[in-house]
Amino acid sequence: MKWEGNRESSNVEDRRDEGGGSGGSPGGGLMGGRSIGIGTIVVALLGGWAFGINPITILNVLSGGAPPAQVQQQSPVQRTPADDRMGKFVATVLADTEDVWKDVFTKGGATYKEPRLVMFRGSTGTGGCGTGESAMGPFYCPADQKVYIDLAFYETLTKRLGAPGDFAQAYVIAHEVGHHVQNLLGISGKMDQMRSRVSKTEYNALSVKLELQADCFAGVWAYRAQSQRQILQQGDVEEAMNAAAKIGDDALQRASGGAVVPESFTHGTSAQRQKWFDTGLKSGSVKACDTFGGKGV
Repeated sequence: MKWEGNRESSNVEDRRDEGGGSGGSPGGGLMGGRSIGIGTIVVALLGGWAFGINPITILNVLSGGAPPAQVQQQSPVQRTPADDRMGKFVATVLADTEDVWKDVFTKGGATYKEPRLVMFRGSTGTGGCGTGESAMGPFYCPADQKVYIDLAFYETLTKRLGAPGDFAQAYVIAHEVGHHVQNLLGISGKMDQMRSRVSKTEYNALSVKLELQADCFAGVWAYRAQSQRQILQQGDVEEAMNAAAKIGDDALQRASGGAVVPESFTHGTSAQRQKWFDTGLKSGSVKACDTFGGKGV
């Protein structure tokens, strides 16, 4: 992936030297007690859709979506050290997602509110999603509109899950930013409203649709970043597709030595995750990412 020398985002908070998990809300409240993550190793999901509603029929729904959740006062941005290659990589990928989604929203007649990304070690407080833990994997907190990542996850992705490569790592960030896009679209709030109205199995099925849409949005980012800045190198797409396969619910359940239980899926199978990332990658279209529509998943 061609990223060195490109713009770095200023929306990065580096908490890697802080340690601990103080400063976060204990959770609860609208959008507040759950986080949205990339793999089944992530503890809990949130985000959304309501039955029979399709707010992605045209991009202009952006301007009519629900207002963003109230968040606690922002802490000062702590910039990444100049010699920190991985930190610079994360900041550069985040900047690229900012450029892509700003353009998408602007063309849809809306303003893109950039998320912030928090790098931490071990654990850290969030503004409404409880304490973020490394074991949760990367996740997005709708309450404070921040992406959280312990960079040690990339070692897990490479060595334990068998998904190496910088573009696989970029896919992880783009997926979490995809959850932020869903939040801005009002999708997350609609699905949150469904939690008390449906069974656990039905809600799991909705969660799968949510996660697959975030995968598709990651593909949209890759398509548009390639069109605008030619970031892809040979083998990059294969890296992302491999990562999508390795974090499918069925693959993770098999890897853990347990039975594959479709009713428990919350993120989708390997084939589904690959399919929807590929859909976004080939189309570059937000409307093509309607995992909740008649085509199903």
